[in-house]
Amino acid sequence: MIELKNFSFSYGLAPVFENIDLQFKEGNIYGLLGENGVGKTTMLKIISGLLRPKSGSCTVDGNVCFDRKPEFLENIFFLPDDVPLPDNSTPFGFFRDLAGFYAGSNEEEMQRLAKEFNIDPSRRFKEMSFGQQKKSLIVCALALNTRYLLLDEPTNGLDIPSKADFRRILSERVGGGQTIIISTHQVKDVENLIDPIIIISNSSVLLNASVEQITEKLYFEYGGQQRPDALYSEMMPGGYLNVLPNNGMGESQINIEALFNAVLRNREAINNNFSF
Repeated sequence: MIELKNFSFSYGLAPVFENIDLQFKEGNIYGLLGENGVGKTTMLKIISGLLRPKSGSCTVDGNVCFDRKPEFLENIFFLPDDVPLPDNSTPFGFFRDLAGFYAGSNEEEMQRLAKEFNIDPSRRFKEMSFGQQKKSLIVCALALNTRYLLLDEPTNGLDIPSKADFRRILSERVGGGQTIIISTHQVKDVENLIDPIIIISNSSVLLNASVEQITEKLYFEYGGQQRPDALYSEMMPGGYLNVLPNNGMGESQINIEALFNAVLRNREAINNNFSF
């Protein structure tokens, strides 16, 4: 389990997180959502041991992340949004360079995933488009089979079919024991994939809840009229999408973008009136 206890971090005098408590439990695909610049990448770097908290602690299975002990490193992989790639390197070469450090790495799985993503792992990175490079790196990261996988803006550069492939391939891993954290501001790209959902802003956690908990507390009304009591309303074909307090209205289909906007625009109401 990844555990952040009372942890704070700042760049100089600029606070990024203050007194954060979070847990990332086994077997879930977490969505770490927030606007650009709120600290999503910073949090992943802290979890992967690349940055030290200013105060508090960040541990993975009891290991202090910043100590970067071998038993910690062999179980976690962080794929940044931007990865420098040598011109003559190939996905096969990239994977094989990494595989020796990760006991669960599987080259056959790498080849299978490459085929599903419609990429040639023997082709040099410099001959690929940005989207093909991104898919290749995702394939390598998945085939390492680490216990914890941190993906920073993984859908940047992917076309619409590739985004669908990404969601499908990751959804197959739900319940398999691996913990995946997806950091993104492109919330629509990970809809129906992430659960639980964490939304951060202004150095704090605004929401940390499962989809079940969210739909117990919020009702997503499609095609109705604009509601004055809505936490968020958006015009759509056939009417409005309203995000409402769920006062006995039953279950509804969550809309990630609408949830995101509702939380950002009603921070105090979410914090004070909803016990997630």
